[in-house]
Amino acid sequence: MKERIDYLTEWLQGKVKEAGADGVLVGISGGIDSAVVSYLIKRAFPENSLGVLLPINQEVKDQTDALNVVEGADLDYVGINLTSSYETTYSTIQEELEKKGDWNSDKSQLGGANLQARLRMSTLYAVANNYNYLVVGTDNAPEDYTGYFTKYGDGGVDLVPLINMRKEEVREMAKALNVTDAIIHKKPSAELWEGQSDEEELGLSYDTIDAYLRGEQINPEDEKLLKDLHEKTEHKRQIPAGPEKYNGK
Repeated sequence: MKERIDYLTEWLQGKVKEAGADGVLVGISGGIDSAVVSYLIKRAFPENSLGVLLPINQEVKDQTDALNVVEGADLDYVGINLTSSYETTYSTIQEELEKKGDWNSDKSQLGGANLQARLRMSTLYAVANNYNYLVVGTDNAPEDYTGYFTKYGDGGVDLVPLINMRKEEVREMAKALNVTDAIIHKKPSAELWEGQSDEEELGLSYDTIDAYLRGEQINPEDEKLLKDLHEKTEHKRQIPAGPEKYNGK
């Protein structure tokens, strides 16, 4: 794992150099994936790396797991509370759609969660622009395969160092980087809403997805669900679709 950490560290350094950037930043949730990326970017750019805490419906000081990550990684950070921005934006959207009679309350929870992810993405890029940094994402192989990310939200980044790593490999790397046990064993959650759990929302455990990605046989129903998720979310892994060049008259 040490060799893989060294490889990713050098990869990050090379990509930043190619882009003519000065460093990197990551949005920190307090989960294992953002923790691993935090430790990696600190190794790659000791003086030019930044963690960004972007709480919604919470204060920066209450982001205890995220604050523990930046402390453990000895990573410079900034906290930006987006509660007011989110509430103003979403309430305006709801108000205008209600005027049209088109507001769909059944879709409001997911719509709000996706807006939060996209608001965070926009904020990360605004901060990155200030420093001439690249934005580093935290998606891993199971999330990429299942499309478990918000298009143009947490999926809107410049670099994804963990994209080929199964969840079990992320945990192994976290241990090698000395991430705290509390973070390593924390229940995976995108914190889209109160009590939200990645595995409950996916309908699959990360262990099952990891096994499938290792090429092992899994329960046929789980395999069908995985393949369906992969097919339905293919658009998330592609650049925006466009028609073939028109050559007619």
